[in-house]
Parts: sequence; C-alpha cells; structure tokens
Amino acid sequence: MQIRIFRQDFVVRWWLLLITVAAFLLLIKLSGWQWQRAEQKQQQLQQIELWQQRGAPDWLTLLSYPLAELDGAPLQGQARWLAPAVWLVDNQVWQGRPGYDVLIPVQLAPETPALLVNLGWVAAPESRQQLPQVQIPAQLQLVGLLRTKLGAFRLGDNLEAVGQWPLRVQTIDPPSLAQRVDFPLFQGVFYQQQTPFLHHYQPVVLPPAKHRAYALQWLLLAVAVLIVAAAASVRKEA
Repeated sequence: MQIRIFRQDFVVRWWLLLITVAAFLLLIKLSGWQWQRAEQKQQQLQQIELWQQRGAPDWLTLLSYPLAELDGAPLQGQARWLAPAVWLVDNQVWQGRPGYDVLIPVQLAPETPALLVNLGWVAAPESRQQLPQVQIPAQLQLVGLLRTKLGAFRLGDNLEAVGQWPLRVQTIDPPSLAQRVDFPLFQGVFYQQQTPFLHHYQPVVLPPAKHRAYALQWLLLAVAVLIVAAAASVRKEA
C-alpha cells in the first residue's frame, strides 16, 4: 500500500509497520516506567528529609504512625538482641566480594513487635557449605534508618529448610522470617549505622535524575525507531 504525506510518497509494508509499532510502544513503556521510578525515588528522598527535620522519635511513638508513613524514619532507643536468632541475607556483594548482611531481631519495649535490624555486611567464607561466624552485641543503641517499603523479590523458598542459627535467607521478608521465631515481627527493617560489621546501606542507589535520564534515552530511541521506519518506507523515484 502507498500513501502520500507532505508531497512525499511512502510505501507501507505491513510487517515493517507491525515491528515499528511494537518497538515504539515498548520503548515508550520503558520511558514511562523510568519516569515513574524517578517520581518514586523523589518521594522517598522527600520523606526521608522530612523525618530528618522532625528528629528521631522513640519506638512507641513510631508505632502510633501508619506503616506507610514510617518509611525513612530515624529511630532512637536501647534495643536488646533476641538471642539466638540471626539471619544471614544471601548474595550481598561489596566491592566485588561476596558476602552476607547480618540481620537480627531486637526488642525495644515490652509487648511490642520485635524489630529486624540489619547490622551490615560480612564477607562469605570460601566454601558455600560454611557460614561466617558472627559476634552479636547483646545491647544496641539504635542509630540509623527505618524502611517499611522493602520490595523484596525472590525465587523459591526464602529460608533454608533446616539448620541452626545463623540461618541463611534470600531476602528480608518479615512474614517468612516470623515462622522461625515465637514472637511477632514488625513489618520493616532498621539499618543500623553503628555496628561491628560494615555499614553499606544506601536508601536510594540511583537518584531521580538518573532515572529521568534513562526515561529520556528510551523516549529518543522511540522517536528514532519512527524516523528509521519512515526513511525505509520512502518511495524512491524510478
């Protein structure tokens, strides 16, 4: 089929049209997704900044807030490790070295849910059959950041079927971790800064500007697809 636009003849090839439309829609979707991620990161940074301006409340005060409002909150208080529970979060890489994040439950006040505290990174032994030996302080003075939007993704079971503490775990997922202890867990995790291990947590890895740059990149690729397809469809004079 042939059409004429702006005094220029174009030959419409259906297979090329279908490929062009599919590629264009995919690239536009990727652009929109990156823009949406930029907005989400911006909101996270704004909420963290707002909490920093308020200052660090105590545990009982925090529990009075809705869960969604607690993301990014600081926290103050003395916490007691609920021994012997220790989880080692798998597949944590630091400067090219494989390792684990050390995760423990702590109690801050009687008759309140235990809080999961990420104490940071420890290197993995050479053998996969071995786990690092970690020394956990019995008491902690909490200094750090609370996250309630975990967004954990995993394939298969989160916990190892058998074993003694410490237990290897795939992601920080409070409902599945609560199956191994006899007390309730708060639906979030606190990233402790003052720790005997390596504190490496960053609340936002890619800043909003980076996501917007990716969104623009996908958008320009979508436009380029249209230009290339239009150029390939121009009817050349005999």
